[in-house]
Amino acid sequence: MAPSRRDFLKSASVAGVAAVAGGAGVVRPRAERQGGQDIRMVETPVLDIGYEEHGNSGGFPVVLLHGFPYDVRSWDGVVPPLADAGYRVLVPYLRGYGPTRFRDAASPRMAEQAAIAQDVIDLVDALGLEQVALAGFDWGNRAACIAAILHPERVRAQVAIGGDSGQNTVTPGRSASAAAEARLWYQWYFNTERGRAGLEANRRDIIRYLWDTWSPGWEYTDAAFERSAPSFDNPDFVDVVIHSYRHRHVNAAGEARFLAVERRLAERPPILVPAIVLRGAESGFGRPSSDPTGDQARFPGLVARRIVDGAGHDLPAHRPDAVSSALLELLA
Repeated sequence: MAPSRRDFLKSASVAGVAAVAGGAGVVRPRAERQGGQDIRMVETPVLDIGYEEHGNSGGFPVVLLHGFPYDVRSWDGVVPPLADAGYRVLVPYLRGYGPTRFRDAASPRMAEQAAIAQDVIDLVDALGLEQVALAGFDWGNRAACIAAILHPERVRAQVAIGGDSGQNTVTPGRSASAAAEARLWYQWYFNTERGRAGLEANRRDIIRYLWDTWSPGWEYTDAAFERSAPSFDNPDFVDVVIHSYRHRHVNAAGEARFLAVERRLAERPPILVPAIVLRGAESGFGRPSSDPTGDQARFPGLVARRIVDGAGHDLPAHRPDAVSSALLELLA
């Protein structure tokens, strides 16, 4: 391991201890706005995380986590009912998106699942929050699932959009049917240098195509896409996306500090916190099974499992009522 990388891991570890020992991190307001919303920034050991905050600052905190290739605008319809009910709603930009930045220019731009989950815990620590409720989809759901596995005492409840999306990044997966493999074309593309170059040069075209094909029953307007598009201009976006999809297919090394975590996740531990699973009925990845047994096995504390009509992969944007009502139900 190169000295610069060793120094980074050491400094990140020390910073993490300092953040826990010292309490809340530094929260800085940011003058500019993105998506029509004020942005706050908080310092964590690895990132300056940009986030939007709504509702009662003294209310119980709910953290909403977006996925790839979306941003915080997916949650716009979910926020108002939670804020009206007195909750403090936090909507962060994941690493590689929007205003979120790596604090050290020498930090590796990696995005394995354990790192994104640690970002959630680092955010919660930096804001001085002992416990939160989590909801997420795609990458955000994966982060929420892993945070709930590793730190169940910090998660009062979880809305898991898509079920348990944790991965085995230790053992290469088996080949699937032609239809299933075809739906994952973008992952195989990103595992090539042509894919990296394509994402760099054509990111908005690729992302808009994924939006449309992953939610075939939903028509995105150009205006809706343009509200999120600036998030994909983050200078780390391409590196973060490429590493994520290469690491999950065992084609790129992860961070040394997460090796033990990834081995544990490969054993598929259950998610024990109270949870509601939501699945979009019109996902471009195929209609979800009506059989609940898989989700019941992954979530022993499952409160409900719902297949949501009128929703594709970007479920919070399509059926925000289903998400906000599930959170309110869990927190009642």
